[in-house]
Amino acid sequence: MSELAYEAAGRLARSGSASPGPDARLLVAHVLGLRPGELMLVDEVSDEARAAVDALVERRAAGEPLQHLTGEAYFRRETLAVGPGVFIPRPETEVMVGWALDRLAARPDGERRVVELCAGSGAITAALTGELGGLDAHAVEISPEAFGYLERNLAGRGVGLVLGDMGDAFGELDGTVDLVIANPPYVPAGHRNLLPSDVVDHDPGIALFSGADGLDALRVVAAVAARLLRPGGLVTAEHDESHAPAVRALFAEAGFLDVVTHDDLARRPRFVTARLP
Repeated sequence: MSELAYEAAGRLARSGSASPGPDARLLVAHVLGLRPGELMLVDEVSDEARAAVDALVERRAAGEPLQHLTGEAYFRRETLAVGPGVFIPRPETEVMVGWALDRLAARPDGERRVVELCAGSGAITAALTGELGGLDAHAVEISPEAFGYLERNLAGRGVGLVLGDMGDAFGELDGTVDLVIANPPYVPAGHRNLLPSDVVDHDPGIALFSGADGLDALRVVAAVAARLLRPGGLVTAEHDESHAPAVRALFAEAGFLDVVTHDDLARRPRFVTARLP
């Protein structure tokens, strides 16, 4: 790591940052237009670049998300444009996408119609279309701010995009979809004070909170999936680790079979899968 990155890491460590070294390397590499692994090759840095790094380190130390500072987030094999107004994708969701890819890969090309609900940045659909061909993909997002990132991240992929409420989106696809996938808001409204400040202050509330019990959006996901899916079609949705029994009951009540909870990378119950009869 270059001397500048060492200095930045020290400042972030003193601010209480959870990952000062990695954050410093990414910020310095971003300013210099390099990959983090190339920083060891840097001998000299201009005063302008040093000032730019100092400014970004100060913002990071104040709690601004690293992804907002660089304008990028990484998800599986994808590099996504993100910023204020859109939810930053998390590694926990990658396991659910892996499950979906395995199920879609087992279907013939003509039976790979996918709808993503609450699409946000489009991370899920970007990963699906980037790693598996032959998809007829569609995505819906209600926030105009997030929709701008969705359009940017999925440009040129042939994905059908809708700006609007997932509750009444894609009526023309009713009964024809093979997989519905969603990472909806699922934090109870009363839990705002329990979340880290960098989440509450920077991720949009519309992507976090979902009614008194946190299940309002998941109820809509279940209803929309029941409408969209063909017989035997699959649905998967992320949820809070404390919600697993309630979410299984929710999908069972919506008429789904084979309702199963799956763990994330940290072995916490994180997403549900189910099959329409």
